[in-house]
Amino acid sequence: MLYYVLKFVISALVIVLVSEIAKRSSGFAALVAALPLTSLLAMVWLHLDGVDSTKIAELSSQIFWLVLPSLLLFLLLPLLLKQGLGFWLSLGLSAAATVACYFVLLPLLRRIGVQL
Repeated sequence: MLYYVLKFVISALVIVLVSEIAKRSSGFAALVAALPLTSLLAMVWLHLDGVDSTKIAELSSQIFWLVLPSLLLFLLLPLLLKQGLGFWLSLGLSAAATVACYFVLLPLLRRIGVQL
């Protein structure tokens, strides 16, 4: 139980750290947020849990392919905000476009032999 609490606290601290850094420097916060911290933490937790290295490698490869559609959110959100759309509408549209990209990408990945 303590192990899960530790995992939760460390993971939550990363999120809080990024949001606090963003209050002072959006550029540095963007750099920290752009690091694959969630993925790194997940891989570390899996390793510490004794998961086989091939499973961790498989996760890493799958993350690579699934990061691609998420990049659309980071392109579309600032464009919509700069056009004067409200935050929630911009975020919703960006998220919806990202989900649509996932629906397009997943069949394409299967077609080229990438298993998710």
